[in-house]
Amino acid sequence: MEKHDKTEIVDCTTVDVGQNTDCNADDIATKSESDNNAMTSKKPIEKKHYINPKVKNGGKKVNLSQVLGKFSPFNFLMLTIAGIINATGVTLFLTPVSLYDGGISGTSFLLSQLAGVPLSVFLIALNLPFFIFGFKKMGVKFVVYSLYAIGVYSLFSYLYQYVFGINFEGGSPLVGHEMILCAIFGGIVSGIGSGLTIRSGGAIDGIEVAAVVIAKKIGLTVGTFVMIYNAIVYILAGALMHNWVLSLYSIVSYAVGLKAVDFVVDGLDRAKAAFIITDKCQDVADALSKEFRRGITVMKAKGHYSQTDKTVIYCVVNRFEVGKLKAIVGAIDTRAFVAISDVSDSLGSSVRLRSKKERNNIK
Repeated sequence: MEKHDKTEIVDCTTVDVGQNTDCNADDIATKSESDNNAMTSKKPIEKKHYINPKVKNGGKKVNLSQVLGKFSPFNFLMLTIAGIINATGVTLFLTPVSLYDGGISGTSFLLSQLAGVPLSVFLIALNLPFFIFGFKKMGVKFVVYSLYAIGVYSLFSYLYQYVFGINFEGGSPLVGHEMILCAIFGGIVSGIGSGLTIRSGGAIDGIEVAAVVIAKKIGLTVGTFVMIYNAIVYILAGALMHNWVLSLYSIVSYAVGLKAVDFVVDGLDRAKAAFIITDKCQDVADALSKEFRRGITVMKAKGHYSQTDKTVIYCVVNRFEVGKLKAIVGAIDTRAFVAISDVSDSLGSSVRLRSKKERNNIK
């Protein structure tokens, strides 16, 4: 009996992989005419494919209610408010005096000035490709939230400019041609809108998505990529519009907007990480744990110069607790070394401010 290396079953027809055989529909359905003394020729087998419309994604059933359940109505409400706020800052403060927002929003306004097309058209046309491009990286939830926020932003930008009957002939309808006020308050208001969008799970500017996808590939951080892009926008605006004063005011607005975004995203209780090197580890750790009711991490270390064993205490607090932490450590060990740094994000034990009621309950 002959042996073959392996046998596979393809459409109920046995094929010897050990032979040099190329399988296609005709080979499986009909033997080749060159086959030795074929008795009869077989008719091609008609292959039918039945597709279950409910089965997609590699055979997994797609449940529409499960997909919709991933989205939060509250987030959509917050994104609506964020889009309106962002439109208010840009269209009522920045664009009336020809100041430029950062990212795609600033690019859209520049193109709107050059082409004479409404700002809302460019906001949608320029942002949409970036979110489609970053779909796999960011996920469907992020993209849907972001496109919704941009849609609200674009809609209210159009309503402010063409429907609500607001008079922009005197500059900003709120502060006129006061450039510094327009730059500061335009940055604050639009920054609050952008921050609310981020907190609600989206982004209101496509350049941030492009930065996440592209920045690492070209050896830049996301922040550096966005900064370079905005610098190019402001330089082009100054060169094309022959007015560098507007570009400089736009930079002021952008800087103020960044601080507003940080304030909204991080809040007042931004976390601080404290590294404490002390010879009275147990006393300090007990005191901090008792005061803040929060986890304390103790790590063994060794001094390079003294070659003596040390103990490092790691503790995360909010910014209002930093002063109390220093006072507690200083009262126990005057020779302790304390280093405090910002925590960009944290997951787990809360570092938020506790109410007086909560403190009393703990006590």
